[in-house]
Amino acid sequence: MFVPSAADAGNRGKKKSSEVNWEPVINAIIQVESNGKCTAKNGNQCGAMQITPILVRECNDILKKKGCKKRYKLSDRFNLEKSKEMFLLIQSFHNPKNSIEHAIRSWNGGQQYTIKSTQRYFEKVMSYL
Repeated sequence: MFVPSAADAGNRGKKKSSEVNWEPVINAIIQVESNGKCTAKNGNQCGAMQITPILVRECNDILKKKGCKKRYKLSDRFNLEKSKEMFLLIQSFHNPKNSIEHAIRSWNGGQQYTIKSTQRYFEKVMSYL
């Protein structure tokens, strides 16, 4: 099992999905985003992982492309397990190399993130790892 560390963060991914334990990364993101509070709200971002309506829509689009009938609702952002599922779905689709750095930066800045605009967030999340 692969547990991310600060040294692994810069690794632009050499791990297979089955080798990655995303739980430490998810838990660090939860601490930064909401301090673990599932009822947290900040504008249109909600839940422990501060998920936006756009991310929910993206997850549903991915599920549709995969031929899956499952869909997420906006209220699922307040459910920790479903929030984690959405994170993992986004990673499986947009981060096939399972880069820890990409996962953290894109969670904050979207898929077109820049290093400069996500640096502070990246450092905060890494401090929890």
